Amino acid sequence: MISAALMCLALNVYHEARSEPLQGQAAVAHVVLNRVASGRWPDDVCSVVHQGYEKGKFKCQFTWYCDGKPDEPTEILAWARSVLVANQVLTGVVPDVTNGATHYHARYVNPYWSASLSKTVTYGSHLFYR
Repeated sequence: MISAALMCLALNVYHEARSEPLQGQAAVAHVVLNRVASGRWPDDVCSVVHQGYEKGKFKCQFTWYCDGKPDEPTEILAWARSVLVANQVLTGVVPDVTNGATHYHARYVNPYWSASLSKTVTYGSHLFYR
């Protein structure tokens, strides 16, 4: 049976980074864990992943959670890889590859907050910040 934390983290990896290389998927997972550890966000994985839902559509920290589309994974191999990556990050097998990042975005967007943070790394199509 998959724990709630693993399920939430794997869903986030799947929806945010399933087309990314493994290092990029691990980086997305680490952003969630870095937020949990920071004290500025909720103190558990699922609460971080689901944060903002109560504010309405497109107000979530992670867009996929509030986009109105089904959250059930449909790509079996990508889902299996997301679960594996999330489990390895949760259990500490994969160290933080983001240098403490708490934010990221895709290259094709320019969020207002990116100028106020320090970029740490880039993996695939995502830039990571702290």
